[in-house]
Amino acid sequence: MKSLQTEYEISPATLAIIPDRNDFGVSGSLVIEKQNDFFVPVTPKKLIDQACKFFGSSLKGRLEGTKDICGYTHKPPIAIDPYSGMYFFPTTSPQNPECSWIAHSYIDRVKPSPENQSFVYFVNGKHVAFPVSYGSMINQIQRTAQLRYKLTERLQYRLQPESAKVAEPYA
Repeated sequence: MKSLQTEYEISPATLAIIPDRNDFGVSGSLVIEKQNDFFVPVTPKKLIDQACKFFGSSLKGRLEGTKDICGYTHKPPIAIDPYSGMYFFPTTSPQNPECSWIAHSYIDRVKPSPENQSFVYFVNGKHVAFPVSYGSMINQIQRTAQLRYKLTERLQYRLQPESAKVAEPYA
């Protein structure tokens, strides 16, 4: 039986959130952290939305922000909290109940597996097979890196003293 937590707040220790059912058939999420894995009776989408709201937006707002920054409209990655490096990307459409969310910061490598799946190896040695093609997984990782870069540029520009600003980098 999986360890159970009735509530969960995504944190910088979260590696992935995967749709799952507990031993009694209750839908929720398998949460994978650096040190622990456990079941939470809340869907991945709801956990992501709660985390976004904790940091002042919503999943919908973060998705719209990604669209404005990078132009991504399909399977867009999001910045839950750019200051702590919490960038996640979906494995399918966020509207799909089978969508998992993966933390970009903790991916060590990805390997293709049979049956059009991808093994994601995390920096702490854990690995998970996702029902996503290798090409799609690599694309999601690259798109998340692009979002990180563009958002970091914007945030650094905004934090510069007025005298150091030359021109808007995204004007």
